[in-house]
Amino acid sequence: MYRLISTKILKLQSKQVPATGIGLFRIFYGLVTLQEILFLLYFNHLIFDPIPYIDVEFPMIPFFLCLWGVITAFVIVGYRYQFAVLSSYIFWIVFVNFTSMQRDFDGGFDSFMIGAGFFLLFMPGDRAFSIDNLRHKLSTPFTHYNTYPKPTVSSLAYYLPILICLGFLYFDSAIHKLFAEHWRNGLGSWLPSTQPYYVSAIDMSLLLNNELLEKIIGYTILVFQFSFIFFFSNRRLRSVYLLVGLGLHLGITLSLNIYPFGLGMLIFYILLVPFSYWRVLAKILTSQKPILTVFFDQLCPLCNRTVLILNHFDIFNCIDFKSAQEHAANYPAIAAMPSEVLLLDLYALDGENRIYSGVNTYIQILKKMRYLYPVGFILSLPGIHLMAVKKYRGIADSRSRVSCTSECLVSPALQNNTYYHQIFEHLATLKPKAFSRKLAKILIALLVLQLNSTIHYGLIYRLDLAAKNNPISIPISQASNALTTVSLTFFGITPHALYLHDHFAGYDHILAITYTDQNGTEHWLPFVNEQGRLLAPNWGRVHSMWANIAVTPNINNQRLHKFIMKVTAFWGQKIGLKLDDVVFNIKLKKINAPSYWVHDQLHKNFESPWSTIGTVKWNDRQISFNLPDNINAL
Repeated sequence: MYRLISTKILKLQSKQVPATGIGLFRIFYGLVTLQEILFLLYFNHLIFDPIPYIDVEFPMIPFFLCLWGVITAFVIVGYRYQFAVLSSYIFWIVFVNFTSMQRDFDGGFDSFMIGAGFFLLFMPGDRAFSIDNLRHKLSTPFTHYNTYPKPTVSSLAYYLPILICLGFLYFDSAIHKLFAEHWRNGLGSWLPSTQPYYVSAIDMSLLLNNELLEKIIGYTILVFQFSFIFFFSNRRLRSVYLLVGLGLHLGITLSLNIYPFGLGMLIFYILLVPFSYWRVLAKILTSQKPILTVFFDQLCPLCNRTVLILNHFDIFNCIDFKSAQEHAANYPAIAAMPSEVLLLDLYALDGENRIYSGVNTYIQILKKMRYLYPVGFILSLPGIHLMAVKKYRGIADSRSRVSCTSECLVSPALQNNTYYHQIFEHLATLKPKAFSRKLAKILIALLVLQLNSTIHYGLIYRLDLAAKNNPISIPISQASNALTTVSLTFFGITPHALYLHDHFAGYDHILAITYTDQNGTEHWLPFVNEQGRLLAPNWGRVHSMWANIAVTPNINNQRLHKFIMKVTAFWGQKIGLKLDDVVFNIKLKKINAPSYWVHDQLHKNFESPWSTIGTVKWNDRQISFNLPDNINAL
């Protein structure tokens, strides 16, 4: 096995493929992280305050979230890539492990975002769609942009994250699913979609009420997850796994209110796109021939840098930049201009032989780039155009036209200090066989960590071996648990036993909160509505807090009181209530979570009536509860 893995690594390492997918993976990883940071900022007081708005224990949390947001913006645009991804990775670990996010507000996707962040540390995410790539070009401005080769990377950069972050995850999840009766019945995707707490605002009844279709989907997921790790790299099957996986996680994103989980998984499928797809897509999206030709002074450092910047953002290849000294004679309309005039500005020539200069050239460049058309349109507005012309003339007329010296021609390029370059390019090139052997050992170690997690939660936890007074099983269980803590914290390796039978068994009641104002009128708190659905934006980790921790098949009153306190204080402040002037009513409705198919089960759960089981009252920042001691018995 070790030799097989080492040989495969050596083969994949030597294969160079387009960097497009890696660049897009970095961008979408950053976007998913950024939306989660915005979510945490919005729910800052609910998640991090012991008592929202009343007992603020961590007032600096918004500052660090904003700092994390700035770092994430660096990740998205690819600026100082190695520093940005390392900082983001540390932020994920700190917030998940040292705040209440993990204990009370598990997002359900934190583990594989940490795993993705770990792999990004060693991926060439700066090779495509990045500012760092532009900075590298600007360090040698007199090198023509056409001489830079298309960025390529080792195919290992694609396969390793897919293997570990998707392959290991799916196989572990599939093993756990075998313990769940509704998954064995083919209803794994059906059951969560019939529970009011879990569904989004989209009514999926048309699919849910088709028993055959639901069972096909359920069994397809099981086969897909069991087989993924073995066949995803097969050229003929790769597109099949791509389409099925996209459908699976897009369905989760749209139908359930755990959209961050769906989005976080979807970003990995960028790495699964066949390399030929990127080439075909490039042919479709990029212009077959330039629609605007721009002439610049090749001896002007500022002009060269400007051209490099503009070309970098011309992702559809719509603009052709040519040296005025070398190519002007080939275009009669440009050749007719005196050289001393031509070299004063950037001049452009479109397909209809119309000539543009100065600011108008920039306007045409922006418009012809397609996606920057709005910027070009704004720049052409009368008042803005006048200011732009004045600013442009001040820069253009003061620039130096001293010819490039031998020193600027040999200006040193930026050093590539990324971990990918140091390990996967430098070391792998010097000693390829030694590199493949070391990486094989690391992969086997990660496999052992994943197997430990699967065995720990699949056997030790389910068979409750730790509770048995066995001198052998107890230390094994403790060692296994310590190992899972390390693997979860730093690599995101965790069991994926999500929404199984032990989660829904006995889940026959849900709770909601209303409030009665001073006029005796009852209103629904913007949290759980009359149907029992958790309203947006109370999705993601807030949903997890309420539906997986506060309200469970066996409700713990201490936990329930804690989260009722948090929800009422948070939303009371958000909607402008004076807490002392209202009474909060705790409502209960009966639902059903069968492991067999039932027609229109979602609407049956929606239409189940509510009953008031108790009240909650705030008085001078203190909360009192009037609730039954045993809600489970109601």
